[in-house]
Amino acid sequence: MAKIIYTRTDEAPLLATYSLKPIIEAFATSAGVEVETRDISLAARVLAQFGDRLPEDQRVADSLTELGELAKTPEANIIKLPNISASVPQLKATIAELQSQGYDLPDYPEEPATDEEKDVKSRYDRVKGSAVNPVLREGNSDRRAPKAVKEFAKAHPHSMGDWSADSKTNVATMGEHDFRSNEQSVIIPAEDTLTIRLRTAGGETRVLKESLPVLPGEIVDATKMDAAALDEFLKAQIERAKEEGVLFSVHLKATMMKVSDPILFGHVIEAFFPEVFAEYGEALTAAGLTPDNGLAAILAGLDELPSDVVEGVRAGIEKGLAEGPALAMVNSDQGITNLHVPSDVIVDASMPAMIRAGGKMWNKDDETQDTLAVIPDSSYAGVYQTVIDDCRAKGAFDPTTMGTVPNVGLMAQKAEEYGSHDKTFEIAEAGVIEVVNSAGEVLLKHDVAVGDVWRACQTKDVPVRDWVKLAVNRARLSDTPAVFWLDENRAHDRNVRAKVEEYLGEHDTEGLDIRIMNPVDATQFSIDRIREGKDTISVTGNVLRDYNTDLFPILELGTSAKMLSVVPLIAGGGLFETGAGGSAPKHVQQLIKENHLRWDSLGEFLALAESFRHEFNVNGNARAGVLGDTLDAATGRFLEENKSPSRKVGEIDNRGSHFFLALYWAQELAAQTEDPELAAAIGPVAAELAEKADQINEELLAVQGSPVDLGGYYNPDEDKIVSAMRPSRTLNEIIASLSEKV
Repeated sequence: MAKIIYTRTDEAPLLATYSLKPIIEAFATSAGVEVETRDISLAARVLAQFGDRLPEDQRVADSLTELGELAKTPEANIIKLPNISASVPQLKATIAELQSQGYDLPDYPEEPATDEEKDVKSRYDRVKGSAVNPVLREGNSDRRAPKAVKEFAKAHPHSMGDWSADSKTNVATMGEHDFRSNEQSVIIPAEDTLTIRLRTAGGETRVLKESLPVLPGEIVDATKMDAAALDEFLKAQIERAKEEGVLFSVHLKATMMKVSDPILFGHVIEAFFPEVFAEYGEALTAAGLTPDNGLAAILAGLDELPSDVVEGVRAGIEKGLAEGPALAMVNSDQGITNLHVPSDVIVDASMPAMIRAGGKMWNKDDETQDTLAVIPDSSYAGVYQTVIDDCRAKGAFDPTTMGTVPNVGLMAQKAEEYGSHDKTFEIAEAGVIEVVNSAGEVLLKHDVAVGDVWRACQTKDVPVRDWVKLAVNRARLSDTPAVFWLDENRAHDRNVRAKVEEYLGEHDTEGLDIRIMNPVDATQFSIDRIREGKDTISVTGNVLRDYNTDLFPILELGTSAKMLSVVPLIAGGGLFETGAGGSAPKHVQQLIKENHLRWDSLGEFLALAESFRHEFNVNGNARAGVLGDTLDAATGRFLEENKSPSRKVGEIDNRGSHFFLALYWAQELAAQTEDPELAAAIGPVAAELAEKADQINEELLAVQGSPVDLGGYYNPDEDKIVSAMRPSRTLNEIIASLSEKV
């Protein structure tokens, strides 16, 4: 029997799964397709690391590793929902919840001293940050707005903030002494094993990474962030924001770049509250309170310190907030600033939202205000400044007329996983870091000082070749210009460009418009065409893939969650991602408060249709092809009829949207003529769903307005989720009968 793997993840997508998956299973049965679940939630990934200390009835399978192996086979057909990319505070909260539920887990050791603590920390660090996507992404990314979604956005435009020619909003970036300016890169000629070592100023040699296997043609990079220069830059930007009367905000990627960017975030905290750390820094460090985890973690941990330290730290923070520039807020009502939690403000989501809002963010008075957006590393900061300058000169984009910017992204086999892994180090002793090959030759080296952040990165040759092929195919299929975003001033990009130029020669590009431009020029070229209603494919590396697939969809569609994301796996399988909208913790908070889930499962609908189509294309399962085509048609009707979830309690929510999807899908299947037998079997189900639509809607709406107990946030109770997400007995009975009738 054919098999689709549907991932069980976190927060809003997890809750939605309990409503939608029974519907999917019932329809899939008609095509002989089994839909299985694999749990890759943060809680499950934590538990999987400690099976050796848990009783058998509490052990959890390591489903992420299983799926990572499956993704390397032709049989893979995986639907991947958004998951939590855990910051340290989120990881600690998950551990605490699991401990409260009776799981014998150790605490997370910030500063491990013993071998046992080091082992515990290494296990937890495997699930920290963006730990899921690099494992599953054994192919490159093809992400775009489906035609039906784009047409709906044009017909029903989302709100866009007004831009003023006098806007003071800007991006502040270093431009020197940062990751971009210090980058070195080399192409490996033959299979080898590299070593990363630190030669200290005192003459010692310390191995930082003993074995780094590389393949022929692989690109290996190394670079550093100069900590002293970073501190001077941050100090200047804090003063600048105050002088210009704009909000101060910092935009990093503490989830994907889970090692480097929390450290940079910590530097921002120290720069904003210099007196606190000058006087109490040692006491905070001794208590395990690090600025890398944000202001909220420090405030939450003060109770363990002497009263005079607590009072002094609190007073110092209040003084810093009063005397410094106004801070951008994550939640004005609750007093949560841009500096409270490193994972609260992620650059790829926060910057497009600011641009969409007219270049403004929220201040402490719950009003919008111009902002200085601090992005320390200059690798891609110019992309956002270019869009800001364009909006300041020409006004906001018009969703009713603007074109689209789909993306072909290089990401297979952990390509360009910057700052997120065991090749990123905060320097504890000054010296020289070298990357050497097995013959002892130094390939890359940097002088480093205490506190500098040094990182290395790998990009294998096979993914680059596949990426070029995917870009050419997409340009041909869509008859759209394709632009490779490569910076001639970056060592890595120069090596990638050489490969792109070589591999383009392997394809028929006659009649295609394929260009190579630096990111700033590519941005301007793309937004000029957007304003003319024209489309442009952005062909980018991994980080820009992440940035662009939020930036342009948020401007075009109002959200990145409505994008179709297909990952043709190099081995021949398929990975279908359900949008880039994150896992929506605020949606969960609303459900718990008033039993209304506003999560939009459109991304799941789109991915599922492609998954069925993949089963048809690869295995010749004609009925799966019919399911995919009719699901697309049903999704189009779903958009036309505006059955997406409302934000307001008492109106349609995620569960109601799933009912209408089921209704329209059944009706499309009953009306299609390609498979008369299936049409006849589904016809009575479609009729019953339509006949009882009012009753089902009443049952779904009746439960709203009251609090919901899920029995946990990161590891909720199974029975309680089912009860909350499947409240319509009538709908449940019809769906249960569907598999019997087909």
